[in-house]
Amino acid sequence: MRTIRSRVAAVLGAACLAAPMLVCESRPAGPAGAAAASAPPKSAPAPLEPLASVVPPAAPTAPSAPASSALSAIKTVFLVLMENKTWAEVKGNPDAAFLNREILPQASIAGRYRGALGGTLHPSEPNYIWMEAGDNLGVTDDDDPLANHRRQTDHLVTLLEAAEISWRAYEEDIPGDSCPLTKVGWYRPKHNPMVFFDDVTGGNAPTSARCIEHVRPLTKTPASAKLGDFETDLLTGKVGRYNFITPNMCNDMHTPCPPVGNMIKQGDDWLATWVPRILASPAYRQNGVLFITWDEAESTEQCPGADCPIGMIVLSPLAKGGGYTNDVPYEHGSLLRTVEEIFRVTPYLRAASRATSLSDLFKARAP
Repeated sequence: MRTIRSRVAAVLGAACLAAPMLVCESRPAGPAGAAAASAPPKSAPAPLEPLASVVPPAAPTAPSAPASSALSAIKTVFLVLMENKTWAEVKGNPDAAFLNREILPQASIAGRYRGALGGTLHPSEPNYIWMEAGDNLGVTDDDDPLANHRRQTDHLVTLLEAAEISWRAYEEDIPGDSCPLTKVGWYRPKHNPMVFFDDVTGGNAPTSARCIEHVRPLTKTPASAKLGDFETDLLTGKVGRYNFITPNMCNDMHTPCPPVGNMIKQGDDWLATWVPRILASPAYRQNGVLFITWDEAESTEQCPGADCPIGMIVLSPLAKGGGYTNDVPYEHGSLLRTVEEIFRVTPYLRAASRATSLSDLFKARAP
């Protein structure tokens, strides 16, 4: 099994060949890197070398600096949404070996982070819309945009565009030749909040140019050559400054799928494939941040009210890292507020105006 260092080295080797000026100013690709890049990816997580071997060490913090100051230095946001697990189900679980052995020791962690309304809002779709608009806007089920589309224009990606800040929603399994308003493969619109807003979809139109431009496939497809996909954009530096990334229903810990048949391991394998690619990208290495969280908790024997913490993981050259954990009771409004603070867009959207920022998870001062 390859370590995360070798995974990132393989990605960097491929990236050097594709875009040396973007990626390889200080990491030239040698024959070993090229050979590693050509090897098929392994799905099993590696138990050995930590992320510190591929992420530059943090500069010393300044205790007297305001906690939010590092946020203003962040240039690119990657947000990965997993599904329907409590923090207690994931932390320490051997089926999430990559997450526990490789990610958490290097991350900042909010163990009391919950879904919207203190974790009481269900099912998935209202939580996703909350992360985009600071409210579920009256949506209480998982119906497609045909039934649940909204006319509101005061939501995050429209604020970003008004400020000339680029964004993308990368969705696994979509072909990229239309606005994905209905299910395809293991993709479901309920996990893609942008397509519920009429100003993004042109009034729920599959041919909406704005939607097609911004909502792109995760991997290469026949239709992605012109407008891009996450796999290619990471290598070429063409990701948005805000990137909302949704694995499909097999890979987001939602549904047990063959041949693995284990929701948590399937999601962990997906993270083991994609997190090294993100960390190797120029966008991340140049003061980017990767947020990883879940949409909501499900009712289990350990969490009968389905309102338990789901956790928030932060990886960034500007995060405190090193496994730093706080005891602050955050929820999805906190994430939205933090993204607005990073990009300096206002007004704070609904719940974001009342929420506690995630700034404590970051350094007190940017290097």
